[in-house]
Amino acid sequence: MIKIQRAIISVYDKRGVVEFSHKLKEYGVEILSTGGTSQLLETNGINVTPIAQVIDFPEILDGRVKTLHPRIHGGILARRNNPSHTQELAAHGIQPIDIVVVNLYPFREVVKQADADLETALDNIDIGGPSMLRAAAKNFPDVVIVTCPEDYPGVIKEMEANAGAVSWETRAYLAQKAFAHTAKYDSFISHYLAHYLPQDRLPDLSQDLLLHYDKVQELRYGENPHQKGYWYRQAFSPDGSLAQARQIQGKELSFNNILDADAALRVLADFTEITAGIIKHNNPCGVAYGASPLEAYKLALECDPASAFGGIVGFNSPLDTATAQELITNFLEIIIAPGYTPEALAILKRKTNLRVLEVPVAKKHVKDWDLKKISGGILLQEEDALVWDEKGLKVVTQRHPTSEEMEALYLAWRVAKQVKSNAIVFANKHQTVGIGAGQMSRVDAVKLAIMKARLPLSGTVVASDGFFPFRDSIDLAAQAGAGAIIQPGGSVRDAEVIEAANQHHMAMVFTGCRHFRH
Repeated sequence: MIKIQRAIISVYDKRGVVEFSHKLKEYGVEILSTGGTSQLLETNGINVTPIAQVIDFPEILDGRVKTLHPRIHGGILARRNNPSHTQELAAHGIQPIDIVVVNLYPFREVVKQADADLETALDNIDIGGPSMLRAAAKNFPDVVIVTCPEDYPGVIKEMEANAGAVSWETRAYLAQKAFAHTAKYDSFISHYLAHYLPQDRLPDLSQDLLLHYDKVQELRYGENPHQKGYWYRQAFSPDGSLAQARQIQGKELSFNNILDADAALRVLADFTEITAGIIKHNNPCGVAYGASPLEAYKLALECDPASAFGGIVGFNSPLDTATAQELITNFLEIIIAPGYTPEALAILKRKTNLRVLEVPVAKKHVKDWDLKKISGGILLQEEDALVWDEKGLKVVTQRHPTSEEMEALYLAWRVAKQVKSNAIVFANKHQTVGIGAGQMSRVDAVKLAIMKARLPLSGTVVASDGFFPFRDSIDLAAQAGAGAIIQPGGSVRDAEVIEAANQHHMAMVFTGCRHFRH
């Protein structure tokens, strides 16, 4: 192992750097430093060698160029066991650098500030830091690279145990961590700059994919107690997403809580009316809108009160006292809303375990990707942002839907989009009435929706996320009392299905688009 004799320290995050430098000095380590770091160490009685003195050249361009020099990078990159390298160092008067302590300009924190513009962002892209960091990490068999203040104690402990040296294993670990750090840093910059590109120049699905997610927390477990679980947040999360949630009260969110909370937000995203959506096991079990959040919640609850027990309720409007008072009469896992009155929060606090989340309503639709994990890879697709295209709607039956039926069809179609396929939704113009989710055959989804209905089905409408392959589903819906159907169309048996609807004097609308959700 190589004893550490010379260090370069240049850090933006100065936590613990004074104490760390004092320890290095105890081992006789010479410290090279720059700018603010140099001033801090000198102020705390630590003698440092200015980098400008080593390279015999001042910092220039407002500090943009200060460490990019052969006397710095040569000292970092030289292999100690390579005679030609040591000879070249000697010939040019370059001394080896054994430890590099660097962390980077806070690009991410700066661009998140409301007043940050592009010029400010560019000024906070670190160049010299990543260059030194990568050089040291590349040469980790000879050089220690430290990017995180949390690693200072471990390095000192190793030096104490090894007479001023650090083990190969630790140097390899720190090098891996350094490359992960620069990859994350560059990824965030890439994602940020994409926001300045026109839509037709954005990264597309034909390219290799660069993902950037930050760890939010380690969860108690995954879907089941024997599985580990973690929550990661997308780097520039879109408006109205769960990543922007603020937990006001309640127990820690679980893996399944997060999945269901996200499902609630997806349901609400397509509604501008005052809407309540109740989610259970990633499926809506009741969606409705009304004149107030309270009315919307009561109507949604009527759809399937049994499934709502232990469910998640999402709202797209702030909650008031009356709604909060009604909510605490049920056992619920999570409440999600864009805001709460102080009185409503005081009522919800009576349920200490109830998780209360505040999520801002999306100001506009932001293009996002839907990612699904498969063994050995991922599938990526554009999110399903389409509700329906009015121009693409086609009435294919002899009878046209009434205006009231069209309102109900619009509600049912928006909900069916968020139900696991095969999906069937019975609804009236204010609320869902029966939901059949995730069945292997469409006719079974119809049967399930009818079986689960607690309200009268007479006069309802039906939405199907995919086409009907046979007329049996139409016959069942008609027998249940439904008067209109909305579906994508496109089956080889469309004529048979349309004829069935005509025989039952039902109206049927084709959308020309489907909403499979697996």
